[in-house]
Amino acid sequence: MSKENKRLRAVSPARLVILAVMLIITVLSYVFYEPLFSTDPAVNWFLDPSTMVDGDPATATPGTDSLFFDKLIMLVPTLIKCIQSVTVLLLIVTIASLIIRKSFGKTHRGLTISSLICNLLNWVTALILIIIVLSAFGVDTTALITGAGVLTLIVGLGMQSLIADIVAGLFIVFENEFNVGDYITVGDFHGEVIGIGIRTTKVRSFGDVKIFNNSDLRGVINHDTELSYAHTFIDVEYGARLPETEKIIRKHLSKLKVEHAVGEVTYDGVTSLGASGVTLRFSCSCKEADIFAAGRELNAAVKNMFDENGIGIPFPQIVVHKQ
Repeated sequence: MSKENKRLRAVSPARLVILAVMLIITVLSYVFYEPLFSTDPAVNWFLDPSTMVDGDPATATPGTDSLFFDKLIMLVPTLIKCIQSVTVLLLIVTIASLIIRKSFGKTHRGLTISSLICNLLNWVTALILIIIVLSAFGVDTTALITGAGVLTLIVGLGMQSLIADIVAGLFIVFENEFNVGDYITVGDFHGEVIGIGIRTTKVRSFGDVKIFNNSDLRGVINHDTELSYAHTFIDVEYGARLPETEKIIRKHLSKLKVEHAVGEVTYDGVTSLGASGVTLRFSCSCKEADIFAAGRELNAAVKNMFDENGIGIPFPQIVVHKQ
C-alpha cells in the first residue's frame, strides 16, 4: 500500500503534539481554576486588590501601571477558556477520526470513505472553532451565523463551480466509481488515486501529483475493476519454421515464471509479419500497479526461453558485396 494510504490511516504527529500540549494546559486550568477565573482579587493571580475602586472587586485590574499590559493580562483567562473549548472539541474530533478510519478498514473503499468523512469533519471543526473563539471574546455569534447564512446564499450563486465539485465528489464516493489506491486514466494522465476530497481528487504518476477538480473528472477509466494484461512482442526469424517454433513455445510456456503475474503466461499467436521477422505476442494477467514490472519480467522470461531452445531473434543486418 502506498505511503499516502498509510498516512490516511494515521493522525498527524504534529496534531497529536499540539493536542497533548493543549490537554495539559486544560487540565492545569481546572486544577488552578480559582486563581485563574475567580472574580475575587484576593484569590485571582491576575488582579491586584489595591486597584479596587470603592471596594468593588469588579473594578480590580492587574495594576501594571500600563493600560496596554493590563488589558493583555486580563485576556489570559479568556484565552485559557478558548483553549479549554478547543481542546475538548479537537479531542472529540481526533477520537472520531480514529474510530472512522478503524471502522472502515484498510480496503480501497474504506480508505476513500474515511478520507472523505474526515476531510468534511475537518472543515466543520474549523467553522465551529471560529465560532467558539469569537464567542469567547464577546462577539455576537448568533447575528454572525445569521449574516453568514445570507452571505452564503449570495456567494453560492457565484460559486457554482465549487458546489459542482462538492456534489461530484460525493457521487464519486457513494457510486463507488473509483477509490483511493485505484489506478485510473483521466484524459492522457494515468496514475494512482492518492486522495479524494470534497472538492478535488489527487492522482499520482511517477512522482508527479496532478490535482483534478471533481467536476472535471469525465470519461474516467478505472483499471482496477478487472485484472490488467502485460504484453510482450518478440520476433522470430523468417528462416525458422513457425509450426516447430510454436510447438517448442507451447512445450515450455508453463515453465515461464513471472513474479508479478496473476496466473500463467499465454501465447497469443502471430500478430504481424515484419520487415525481418514474424512477430509473436505473449501475455500475462496482473494488477494494474504491477503492469510495468510484469512486462519487464515477461520480456526476460520469453528471451531466456528462446535462447535455451535455439530460437533465433532477428536483428538489422547490413550485407556488403565486394566486387
